[in-house]
Amino acid sequence: MTTTNDQPEIYYDPFDLEIDKDPHPVWKRMRDEAPLWWNEKHEFYALSRYSDVKRALTDWDTFRSGKGSILEVIKADIELPSGFILMEDPPSHDCHRALMSRVFTPKRMEALESKVREFCARSLDPVVGTGRFDFVADLGAQMPMRTIGMLLGIPEEDQEAIRDRLDEGLRLEEGDDPTARYRENDEDNFTQELFVEYISWRRENPSDDLMTELLNAEFEDETGTRRNLTEQEVVTYVGLLAGAGNETTTRLISWMGKLLAEHPDQRREIVEDRRLIPSAVEEILRFEAPSPVQARWVTRDVEYYGQVVPKDSTMVLINGSANRDDREFPDGDRFDIHRKPGAHLSFGHGIHFCLGAALARVEARVALDEVLNRFPDWEVDWDNAKQAHTANVRGWEKMPVVTG
Repeated sequence: MTTTNDQPEIYYDPFDLEIDKDPHPVWKRMRDEAPLWWNEKHEFYALSRYSDVKRALTDWDTFRSGKGSILEVIKADIELPSGFILMEDPPSHDCHRALMSRVFTPKRMEALESKVREFCARSLDPVVGTGRFDFVADLGAQMPMRTIGMLLGIPEEDQEAIRDRLDEGLRLEEGDDPTARYRENDEDNFTQELFVEYISWRRENPSDDLMTELLNAEFEDETGTRRNLTEQEVVTYVGLLAGAGNETTTRLISWMGKLLAEHPDQRREIVEDRRLIPSAVEEILRFEAPSPVQARWVTRDVEYYGQVVPKDSTMVLINGSANRDDREFPDGDRFDIHRKPGAHLSFGHGIHFCLGAALARVEARVALDEVLNRFPDWEVDWDNAKQAHTANVRGWEKMPVVTG
């Protein structure tokens, strides 16, 4: 079946690896032709325009996260652990997020810059003079995990194995059913039992790290009870921080390598004026959101473009599409580090705005600065580049470059 202009009928599937290679053309068609779109195969509605996505992210009471904030978890219909704030609604979400906010402040994240710079140097210095390096293997897969591992108090010698375990849990192969994976193995995905040993040890050996703070923190839960976190809640928190603090930042760094290779004139401007780094990071985030697709459970009938989305539906919110909506960002498909800072949705919006946004920005700023200090010019080695495929994170598994 084709449309009147002889283009194929619009089809978007977040689990389709071929679409995932470059979803922007279909997202643009959705924004222009079907801003509310229905996927019959997976039974979800989708919003793709900036104004609609932002409003839905804000309206947490209509668009709930408590059944899951990604499509496969909602469809798996499993019980989620307490403390997994990405997939909670108020009032429990507010209690748990307030606790996390106390130990994950922007000021504290900014104070990590010197350590992040040290981690970048450790990763990059060994490849200076070799004529090539990989933005993922030699930087993105190392520095973010070292940073979050240091914050949590995970021994450095164990961090690589944890990172690989987390990556493997996200990887999507052709024909995989992510919903079945969560339904059959939800405990492994959410409780992150690999952290139990660290938490038990840290309880007996407190230190100056977030794990110790979480073990000792008191808070008032949704029932008004003043208490400490349960061990299961601490495990959930630590697993969430380790995963979120690693995967998306790694993919952001991979996009940095690709986009600045494809726009060498803009890269040279940054080399000459490092004050452009913050705006360049924001434009990379806008142009290629590392986490471009969210999902929500609809609690009441809502209407979009003359069509009713019924209560108990699943709604997919494509923030990666919203970020390129010409209605909000003029000429949205153009990469421009001089673009006036806008409210892109790569970190979400509303009550679920990413708690790690400040840390991700510090890591990306420092990473770009340290790369440019050593490698002002590079080109992608496309013969050896490899895109990473997961159901809800986009980026590169390998981003090797040849340096000038």
